[in-house]
Order: sequence, then structure tokens, then C-alpha cells
Amino acid sequence: MTTLVYVVLVLSVVVFVAATVARAVMYARMPLHLRWELYPVPHEAPDRAAHGGSYFESLDWWTHTERYNLVGELKAMFAEMIFLKALREFNVALWYRSFPFHFGLYLLIATVVLVLGAAVATIVVPAAMAGALGPILSVAYRVTGIAGVTLALAGAAGLLHRRLTDEKLRPYTTPGDIFNLVWFLVAFGVLAAGYALRPAGAPPTPALVAGLLTWDTTLEIPGLLAVGLLLSALLAAYIPFTHMSHFVGKYFTYHAVRWDDAVNRRGGAIERTLAEYLTYKPTWAARHVKADGTRTWAEVATTNPTEGIRK
Repeated sequence: MTTLVYVVLVLSVVVFVAATVARAVMYARMPLHLRWELYPVPHEAPDRAAHGGSYFESLDWWTHTERYNLVGELKAMFAEMIFLKALREFNVALWYRSFPFHFGLYLLIATVVLVLGAAVATIVVPAAMAGALGPILSVAYRVTGIAGVTLALAGAAGLLHRRLTDEKLRPYTTPGDIFNLVWFLVAFGVLAAGYALRPAGAPPTPALVAGLLTWDTTLEIPGLLAVGLLLSALLAAYIPFTHMSHFVGKYFTYHAVRWDDAVNRRGGAIERTLAEYLTYKPTWAARHVKADGTRTWAEVATTNPTEGIRK
């Protein structure tokens, strides 16, 4: 069982990282998107972002080099990523379910980092772990772990209840949505039960990770905890292949669509990209557009679709 857990954990991490990177590359290579131009754009100068303004308001704006307000953008990203700010503003009822779920996942990620750090320290600097560092890390990952799994389970249960009972949400609920939430509930529930019910003398969590890092197959992992680890690892590998990978797509939605206010300068990268797009030959079902795959975008865009129609 120990070897199986090790193999699945390693493969799951590899699959998760590879699939996440592949999805990010896919999004990055997508064509330029039609801008939303919804203000405020947080990387604008603070005085303009405060009232939803744009550098286009400046006199002769095309002659100026605009300063990129990185601090403003990071603040907006932090509020949205950590606290789901937009969801709270526009759908507070859903936020009460979604925020605990997501924040619980963040705490569990922090728990993994803390446990990994404790495991590495156990291998590299065992004397430090025997001193003050060990108890500090132990308290830290216990607090984040218990809080994280509690919030994630409560949030997943709340989201599942909403999916099953909200008539307005029913048309947008698929069997996959239900399956995903049930998997979270089962995986985290079994993992929490396995940790809480582990027998006396079972190796502490950092020792399990240290065993993985050193491939110590003599280490015995309690059965229920092993099942929880397997379910959670497989869930992590599964996530990038589903719409739950929105944690990747959201970055591009904001930066490449909603907040994209880059200038299309003559001879610049945007102009070259658009010039290439104009050579594409689109096919649309709308016959009046006459995009039958033989005419380029440029020809379609410069042709009056009403020509030849009897008035």
C-alpha cells in the first residue's frame, strides 16, 4: 500500500503540473480577444483608477509613455483571488458557499507547503526540528489543515446543496458538476477521517512526506489515511482537465480581455497580429456575410453584405 500511495502521489503531481502548464500555454496562444474596455482598469494611475478613468483621457495620449500601476493591479488581483470580491458584490448568496470552499483550498495548499517544509527540515536539519522549529511548524500545519478541510467540506456541501435545490441554477448544472463536488466531499472527508482516526504510534504527517522524498517503503501508512491520500491525489490530477481549471483561465480573462488596454501602434505587435488575422478565411453559417471559406477576413470586412439584394 505504501508504494502504491507513493507512486500515485508522484504521478498525480506530475500530471497536475503538466496539464496546468499545457492549459496556460493554450490560453496564451489564443487569438487576440475583443476588448471589454470595462473600467476601472486597476493598472491605471491611482487618480484615474479611482473614478474609472483611462489614459485615453490625457491630451495627446499617444505621445506619452504610461506608467504601469503594478501595485494597483496586485491589490485588485489579491482581492479577487483570495476573497472572491466580484462574486460577493454581485451574488452574495453564492459567495457564502463559494468563499469557504475556495479559502479552504488555499489553506490546504498552505498546509501542504508547511508539511513539505517540515519534511525537508526533518531530512536536512533534524536538530532544528528537534528544537523550536518542529513544534512551531506542527502547530501551523495543524491549524491550517483542520481549518482548511473544515471550510472546504462546508463549502462543497453548500455548493452541492445549491446545485441540487436552486431552480435558477438547474439549467446550468451538469452531472459533471455534481460528480466534482461529491468527489471533493468524499476525498476530503476520508482524508480528514483517516488523519483523525489514525492509530497510536502512526508516523506524523511530515514523516510520511519525508518517507516519500526518501522513498522509504518500509513506512506504514494507516489504511484509511492511505485511501484519503489516494483520492485527494487523483482529484488533484483530474482538476486541470475540467472547468475547475478556471484558476488558470481567470488570469487570462482579466489580463488579456478585461484589462487589456494596450495601444495598437503602427508597426507594433498588435498591428502585425491583426494583419495576419485578416488573411484568415472564416466560415460562417450566416449566408448574408458570405464567409464561405474562400474569402479572407479583409474581403468580408470590406464588403457590403447588402449589395445585390433587391430593395
